[in-house]
Amino acid sequence: MPPPPSDSRFKETCLQDARAQRAVHGVDDRPGPAAIWFGRAACARATPGAVCFPGCMTYAWLGAPAAAVAETARTLVGWLAVANGVTIRITETEAYLGLGQDPASHAHRGRTARNAAMFGPAGHLYLYRIYGLHTCANVTCGPAGEPAAVLLRAGHVVLGGDLARSRRPAAKRDVDLASGPARFVGALGLQLTAYGTSVVDGSGPLTLRPPTEPVPDERVVAGPRVGVTAAHDLAWRFWIAGDPTVSAYRRHVPRGSKKG
Repeated sequence: MPPPPSDSRFKETCLQDARAQRAVHGVDDRPGPAAIWFGRAACARATPGAVCFPGCMTYAWLGAPAAAVAETARTLVGWLAVANGVTIRITETEAYLGLGQDPASHAHRGRTARNAAMFGPAGHLYLYRIYGLHTCANVTCGPAGEPAAVLLRAGHVVLGGDLARSRRPAAKRDVDLASGPARFVGALGLQLTAYGTSVVDGSGPLTLRPPTEPVPDERVVAGPRVGVTAAHDLAWRFWIAGDPTVSAYRRHVPRGSKKG
């Protein structure tokens, strides 16, 4: 079995080929450690498991196994979500694994019409509505047939503030524009029609881009997911410490239950 994309040999191959391509094409603007530029020949030489898209861009997390969804969720903190004239810096994510190990996952009990996107290849949108009112956006992870996804839980609008404010007139402060999964989707103007579209090759309305300056490891905090009905204590939520857009933690309380 070939080594996974996180293997040191894979990283060294990526870096060597990236340096060669920069030298040939004179590329100075490096997209960051999570993104690697390849030429066609370099992409073909990469360790199996890397995923290449038009434009010669590959992201290591696209080739990661579904079981590594928590690591992917942590990786995406600080990335940029770009859609419909608005750019949001992701400040909070949550991981969900649908391999029968995470009862909080929509795919825990198998494939349905609603969660079908989670079973597709990595790098696509899994959109769903909660309470029939609010839409949430997830990015699929892992190979086809292994369901996993990262919920884009919160972020900070860095470009297109006027557009975001027009879509979120109830927000009293700019930090509230995308401070929650439904608000995040609303600020970007995403619709359910984007279900299943790619977030990496530019063919869909949402594109994820690596940060120019990755978030330092010591600033990324892990803790329990918000409001889940099972697996309450699994530390699969990741956020930037001290960021005002991050959700306040609330443990799920079943409807009708009494305190005390």
